[in-house]
Amino acid sequence: MNNINITRRRLLQGAGALGALAAMEGLLPSYARVALALPSTSTKPDVIELVISENPFKVNGRVTKAITINGTVPGPLVRLREGHDTILRVTNHLKTSTSIHWHGVLVPTEMDGVPGVSFPGIDAGKTFEYRYTPKQNGTYWYHSHTGTQEQVGVYGPMIIDPAKPDPVQYDREYIVMFSDWTFESPQSIMRKLKAQSDYFNYQQQTLGTFIKDAKEKGLSNAWDEYKMWSQMRMSPTDLSDVTGSVYTYLLNGMTSDANWTGIFKPGEKVRLRFINAGVMTIHDVRIPGLKLTVVAADGQNVQPFEIDEFRIGVAETYDVIVEPKEDRAYTIFAETSDRSGFVRGTLAPRHGMSAPIPGRRPRPLLTMADMGMSMSGMSDMDMPGMDMGNMKVDSGNMKGMDMGGMKMDHSKMDHSKMNHDTMKGMDMAGMAGMAAMNSGKDTSPIPGMTPVPSPDENFGPGNAMVPMETVSRLNEPGTGLGQDGRKVLLYTDLKTIEPFYDQRPPSREIIVYLTGNMERYIWGFDGKKYLEGSDIRFHHGERLRLTLVNYTMMEHPIHMHGMWFNLENGHGQYIPRKHTILVKPAERVSALVTADAPGHWAFHCHLLYHMLMGMMRVIHVADSSEKMPEESYEIMSGDMSHMPDIKNHNHGAMKMPEEK
Repeated sequence: MNNINITRRRLLQGAGALGALAAMEGLLPSYARVALALPSTSTKPDVIELVISENPFKVNGRVTKAITINGTVPGPLVRLREGHDTILRVTNHLKTSTSIHWHGVLVPTEMDGVPGVSFPGIDAGKTFEYRYTPKQNGTYWYHSHTGTQEQVGVYGPMIIDPAKPDPVQYDREYIVMFSDWTFESPQSIMRKLKAQSDYFNYQQQTLGTFIKDAKEKGLSNAWDEYKMWSQMRMSPTDLSDVTGSVYTYLLNGMTSDANWTGIFKPGEKVRLRFINAGVMTIHDVRIPGLKLTVVAADGQNVQPFEIDEFRIGVAETYDVIVEPKEDRAYTIFAETSDRSGFVRGTLAPRHGMSAPIPGRRPRPLLTMADMGMSMSGMSDMDMPGMDMGNMKVDSGNMKGMDMGGMKMDHSKMDHSKMNHDTMKGMDMAGMAGMAAMNSGKDTSPIPGMTPVPSPDENFGPGNAMVPMETVSRLNEPGTGLGQDGRKVLLYTDLKTIEPFYDQRPPSREIIVYLTGNMERYIWGFDGKKYLEGSDIRFHHGERLRLTLVNYTMMEHPIHMHGMWFNLENGHGQYIPRKHTILVKPAERVSALVTADAPGHWAFHCHLLYHMLMGMMRVIHVADSSEKMPEESYEIMSGDMSHMPDIKNHNHGAMKMPEEK
């Protein structure tokens, strides 16, 4: 490869010294300035030292504090070799406990780095040695799993070089790591979300947007639509909890003004290893003027395919090849999915060059599909006896009902036939009996995999709504994408190069419902917060189907530690392997899982504040003879101060230190 010659020792140990030299922006790791180094050829175990400490951090000319790894944000590149013994010594120079989780890397449970689940954490002043032998290759990353440390700087990239020749051919490579920085403390952000869930949403409908919509749709239709949203106490712009109003978006630790630049020679094949290390931000990524050839997803090689743009959920990774042939600059443009902000970088033949920043797209709106409402049978909508799919509604019984967490797109309805006065206060919580609510328990014998309805169960205050239907949306690009002629990555595009080793059919199915109550800012699985639910049990060695059903109006990147999701996207033996699945609103996604990793594993939404507010469980992979405790959390040990209050079970309130 055509890479700058930097030794592994300089790459991994010299990052701290670069902090003093990073005059442009913040505390930058070495890979933010140069192409990546060649992998090591030593036969000795790789020994890597990582030091976690607090340091000043400069962003946009403003100095604040960050928790750094080896003095930088993001942390240094950790580059390992498949099949090669590794020792990672993590030393904690903080006054509180810390941890490192190797995201997407298959390691023994005691090396996974989740306090209270797989190990006690790393106490102040202590060093913990992570020892494992990577049994995979690709692009990954690492981050703290303690409290909100990930938000304030404790994350970095990881590459595991393949033991066999890499099937992907390229001339040089760069890491492109996105993150979201805030000058406001995570504790303050959480308090504001608990008090008002849409606190940071400054893109809500206003008089100006109403006038614009009235010109486009007609005054009567626009008024009816706004009135409906108001009666439901919802906003169709509610796509992100934390937005560009409080976040500064970074690329490799640099702002758009600092303009991170990767150098190429025209005609070269450049491998870009995209990593979304943001804690709450989903990005839509494109490079105007260049096609992107996707070659890997979540570190796993896929059959190459060409796109113009891709959505990358929090914690996902994508590797793409670009071939810039002209002697000019190209803009790497990552726009937030709610369009409240962006970050850009540059690919160029020489430093100091830049290309135009693309025009900003209007913020998208949620639709009836995001609410799980079928439009079939609604063209002649009339409130008396209205037929909405399988649901019959008598308008005479609709008074006093509150539609709580529901959002609707009425652009296709005939509003002249609707009486909005009868709809005030509709309460969608009363529809909970419409769906099967299995609380993470085994369901349906195979074949068929159809869950047995449980109409007497409901999710209670932990869930605000139940969609009328949930369907696979793997062939949809996502809200706000696909309307401008660009080819957007779809999950149905992903096909692995080689079949997964385990091709057994599943013997059972487990269904997990993604639930939430925005007004209370509660998130969970099956209507329960982390400490209210019991473990999800896998039997060691089994092949099962894990189905995720999203009952909320938001996208959730769901991450499973220790094992792969084999995403059922229609490609038979070549279905892709992922460690994180971005689940759309009102979507039902199924993945096959081989339970080949005994122990306790975290399973959670990777939106940090959703996880901390309850959207997490523990998967217990146990021998069939092992007894499972009623409440698995009783067996946890170590520092749990970063998790919701254990003693009081206080509906997701967090034990957080007061702001200084």
